[in-house]
Amino acid sequence: MPILTMLLNGNETSVEIEPGELLADVLRDKLHLIGTKIGCGEGECGACTVLVDGLAVTSCIYPALKADGRQVTTIEGLQQDGKLHAIQEAFVECTASQCGYCTPGMIMSAYALLNENSDPSVEEIKESISGNLCRCTGYYQIVEAIQSAAQKLAEEGGAS
Repeated sequence: MPILTMLLNGNETSVEIEPGELLADVLRDKLHLIGTKIGCGEGECGACTVLVDGLAVTSCIYPALKADGRQVTTIEGLQQDGKLHAIQEAFVECTASQCGYCTPGMIMSAYALLNENSDPSVEEIKESISGNLCRCTGYYQIVEAIQSAAQKLAEEGGAS
C-alpha cells in the first residue's frame, strides 16, 4: 500500500493509504481530524474544504495521493497555542454558525480568500464561499464574519 507523506497543519505526517482513497476519508478516518466534514461526497457542498498548498479544495473528491509532498491545512491547523484564529473568532462573535456543519469549510474558504486578498469586497467574499452551502444562516452573518476577520487581520498584520 502507498504511503502518503504531507506537511499536515505544519507537521510532517505519513500514513499508509489505499490507492483510491480520498483526502477527506484519510483526514477523518486515519488521522482522526474530524473537523473536516463530509456533506455530499460529490464536491458540491464545501463542508469538506481544506487547503492544499494554500488553495481551497473539496477534499471529499480530492485523491489523497495527490496531496503527497504538499502542504495540507485543516480547520484544526488554524488555531495556534490553543488560541482561535481571527477568522474562527469572528465566526463566533458574529454568530455565523448555526448547526455548525458547514462552518469548518466556510472558515477554510475564508482563510484562503484572506490570504490572497486582505480587503475583499462583499462580492469577492460571496464568490469565495460560493462553493460552500449553508442551510441555516442565510449567509449574512458569514459575510459579516469574514469582513470582521479581514479587519482584525489587517490590524494584526495578516491572515497567516
